[in-house]
Order: sequence, then C-alpha cells, then structure tokens
Amino acid sequence: HYSDTRTATINVFKSVILTADDDLRTQMRGLSTLRQVQHATTLTTTSGSGSGLDRLRRTHLATLAEQIQTLDRLLKANLTEIRTLVDKLCPTLLDQPGIGPVTAAIALTAWSHPGRFRNEAAFASLAGVSPVPASSGRITRHRLNRGGDRTLNAALHTIAKTRQRCHQPTKDYINRRTTEGRTPAEITRSLKRYIARQIWRTLEATT
Repeated sequence: HYSDTRTATINVFKSVILTADDDLRTQMRGLSTLRQVQHATTLTTTSGSGSGLDRLRRTHLATLAEQIQTLDRLLKANLTEIRTLVDKLCPTLLDQPGIGPVTAAIALTAWSHPGRFRNEAAFASLAGVSPVPASSGRITRHRLNRGGDRTLNAALHTIAKTRQRCHQPTKDYINRRTTEGRTPAEITRSLKRYIARQIWRTLEATT
C-alpha cells in the first residue's frame, strides 16, 4: 500500500535526520516534512565536505527523499483514479460533508451492490456502529461496537472527526448532546451511526 510505504519511508527519513551531523540538523530544524524532503534532494550536490559517514548519510537522505516524492506522485495519481471511479458509481456520495474519495471508496466497496443489506441497520452492524447496550442500574447507555468491518468503521470515524472540525451542524449537535450529559464516546458513537445511515441511503438511492 503506497500510503503505508510512504509513512514507513518518512519514519526512516526522520530517524536519519536525528542521527545526522550538527550542520545538517540545523538545516532541517524548523522545516516542515515537505520542505525537509525538498531540501534533502539537493544534499548530494551541496555536501562535499564532512566525514565519509556524513556524506553517506546525506546521500541516503537524498535517496529517501526521492522515494517519498515518487510515492507522493503515485498517491496523487491513485487518488485521482479513485475519485473518478466514485464519481462514476455514486457522485452524490462526495457531496456529503466530510466524505472524501478514499472514505467514499471504502464505503462503496463494503456496500457492494443494491440489496446486499436489507436495511440501514444491517449496514451499520457491518460497520461496527450499531449500539451495544451498556446500561447500569437506572442509567441506560450504549457503548461503541468493537466488531464489524474495521476498515469501514475507521472510514466512518474519519468522516465523523472531519465533521467535528469543519461542519457547523455537527458542532451544534455535539454542543447540544454535551449539555445533555452525553460523553464524547457516546456522541462519537451516535455520529458514526448517523453517518452510516446517511451513506447507506445515499448508495441505495443513487447507484
């Protein structure tokens, strides 16, 4: 997976910087990862001094930086292809707040085809967002479901977190539920359940 490979490569890249000479660490300090990668690609042509180990480390950084840039290009092309496929299969899915090409593709893959799920509750159960009773005494509560398709569950979690940051109706909902005494975990469970229902209805109606 390109994304996992990129993350692993960046981790190696960062670890090499940490063990670099003082001059190189100073050059990299305060730069974003993107700027560090861009700077590292020039190290083989601008670093003729230093010990053999220092030169080897800089050459290694330059090679890692080129690999990261290649992976970035592949990820960009992959994302464009995914968006094209989602637009073809269910364009209205991308109109929903917080849903991007990747999370939409995950939802589409899990849903598969019309009629696979008898209702939205069955889709929510697959996603692991159906409510699980966790009552105690006179208090009636539900907890997050830890079962189901964890990839789909993670996609719903990403959508929920995005809406919490950028979607005003979601922010208003969180404030209202918080004043009612709901915990953050309970609110997240409810959000994910609502998003699953919304996605299922959108897919069933438009694909």
